[in-house]
Amino acid sequence: MAAVAALLWRSGALGGASVSLSGGRRFFSRGPNVLLQDSSAPQAAFFSPLQKVMLPPNTFQGKVAFVTGGGTGIGKGMTTALSSLGAKCVIASRKLDVLKGTAEEISSKSGNKVYAIQCDVRDPVSVKNAVAELIQVAGHPDVVINNAAGNFISPSERLSANAWKTITDIVLNGTAFVTLEIGKELIKAQKGAAFLAITTIYAESGSGFVLPSASAKAGVEAMSKSLAAEWGKYGMRFNVIQPGPIKTKGAFSRLDPTGAFEKKMIERIPCGRLGTVEEIANLAAFICSDYASWVNGAVIRMDGGEYVSMAGEFNELKKVTKEQWDMMEAMIRKTKGS
Repeated sequence: MAAVAALLWRSGALGGASVSLSGGRRFFSRGPNVLLQDSSAPQAAFFSPLQKVMLPPNTFQGKVAFVTGGGTGIGKGMTTALSSLGAKCVIASRKLDVLKGTAEEISSKSGNKVYAIQCDVRDPVSVKNAVAELIQVAGHPDVVINNAAGNFISPSERLSANAWKTITDIVLNGTAFVTLEIGKELIKAQKGAAFLAITTIYAESGSGFVLPSASAKAGVEAMSKSLAAEWGKYGMRFNVIQPGPIKTKGAFSRLDPTGAFEKKMIERIPCGRLGTVEEIANLAAFICSDYASWVNGAVIRMDGGEYVSMAGEFNELKKVTKEQWDMMEAMIRKTKGS
């Protein structure tokens, strides 16, 4: 377990960002080693990421957003976007000092209040207390984003029962505890909300070496689709974003310390680069906004085409040169009629 603990990382620990709202539109400013990757394929020039808020100003004015794992990384990025668009945000995780720093940073730039609430999503009592505090300080949420997660790489035969439980408690149980607790309070208050879960592309396909995460994320997706069908009558909708690889120091320093895996990932991504927190934040903001009020039960993949690139049986033919194609075409033509 010592090795597992050393490899454990959380999506709420994906690196920091400075925030700029000059002109009311630009909301991130990051160093090149954090998100704007040093290596990319030539075609990446066609798919340059934008660092602007996509939606109109005040899209979330008067709305309350609750984000788990909101202190760092993708969670921080989504909170920053929502706050810049007028939302009153509440962020939650176990590390209150990190949360408070993030809340102050975002609030100072957006001018909108950001609250920090300590919460261990694995513990239903902690979740219940956090939800009560959320409602007390900010009101019932209009937006709920389940972003808290954990992961580690390991051969499955090395997994202990505790290793399995560590991840499933955070990812599946934590999402369920938060969703059910807030959902019940919303039903009592006769108030609707947009729920969003952040999973991963391998929740759909499965993946070796991250078995607990793949299994738990798949469960989160099933839960979201189930509640989308069941709780629409209460004014609630549920959607999922499956991000592909997003380069941040927190994740890559633990999962790819040499940088060799990053190069392989970029080679298999048709867009020729990794994703950015800003892109996920913009998509999340749209899905949680009233512009997407008819989007319910959706699982949206955002990965630069990585999934379909890996899935196609003949996609490796992209490595064939023009000369090799000429030779193979000639050989194929000779087989006609045979």
